[in-house]
Amino acid sequence: MSVLINKTKKVAISALVAVVSLGVFATSAQAEWSPKKPVEFIIMAGTGGGADQIARLLQGLIEKKKLSPRPFIPINKPGGSGGEALRYLKEKAGDDHVLLVTLNSFYTTPIIQTGLNVDPLTFTPVGRMALDTFLLWVNSDRKDITDLNSYVKMVKSEGKNWKVGGTGSGQEDSILTAMMEKEFGYKVTYIPFPGGGTVAKNLIGNHINSTVNNPAEQNEFYRAGQSKPLVQFTGERMAAYPDIPTAKELGVDIEYYMQRSINGPPGMSKEAQEWYINLFKTLYESEEWQKFCIEDGLDCTQWVAGDNLANFHKAQLKRHKELIDSVGAKAITGE
Repeated sequence: MSVLINKTKKVAISALVAVVSLGVFATSAQAEWSPKKPVEFIIMAGTGGGADQIARLLQGLIEKKKLSPRPFIPINKPGGSGGEALRYLKEKAGDDHVLLVTLNSFYTTPIIQTGLNVDPLTFTPVGRMALDTFLLWVNSDRKDITDLNSYVKMVKSEGKNWKVGGTGSGQEDSILTAMMEKEFGYKVTYIPFPGGGTVAKNLIGNHINSTVNNPAEQNEFYRAGQSKPLVQFTGERMAAYPDIPTAKELGVDIEYYMQRSINGPPGMSKEAQEWYINLFKTLYESEEWQKFCIEDGLDCTQWVAGDNLANFHKAQLKRHKELIDSVGAKAITGE
């Protein structure tokens, strides 16, 4: 009898040790989560634009600094003003190896395209890398336009013949264009392109008359003397453009930014979310990223991640609903 009891105790103790060991192993495995296959780095805009440039810069830094055991693969999905990318992310629910590089179309496209049935607040927030900025640009050949006043005068004289190019329809550029139409009392013809890089090239080629490109999209041409900014839609003058006035300095109450954040699909695991938060925080604090922000006119003064980013998204979704109601959905979609 005693032998049987001892054997039973040994079996029980062995089983307990196995359970404890399994628990320790599982906890250790969770704590050490990292990508097991290439990470799809989805860009909800076309090639050459601000989102594309940012995604490829981050991908390059991840590779250069050896921050991930698996590569990040940039993939452009600009269709439907970012709707293609949003649907794709929704369909990837629970996938720990997909991330989305966002614009403000993260908010505006689901608001306008209700048929998408996408709620951006269900996505997994990782980190906000920057608040991108907007300037009003014209081709440097336009010697007759030297400031905001001469611009508005020219646009009013041209009316619908004046062509403003922008990324997508119902996105940031068309919203800002509609805000200007409402403020100055004119109407223009808005021409959507798949990405900011294409917009910039069309301005230089004189296929459009003006844009509200982000700095990163126009800087190459600006530095070459081919385009010129007239006004910046920021609270204060950016270091990259010390001589260009803000709209508010000129008595125009327009201030608008675009968030550049990283988000995962709905249902991403907590372990993966935490790993990505740490990764992008490291990138955010890097010398290379901060230098890029200064040179390209991005606001990178506050790191926002996880639950704080979720709260930011909630507030911005509400604000963009109000903006769209204010200028009218038709004004920003052209329909």
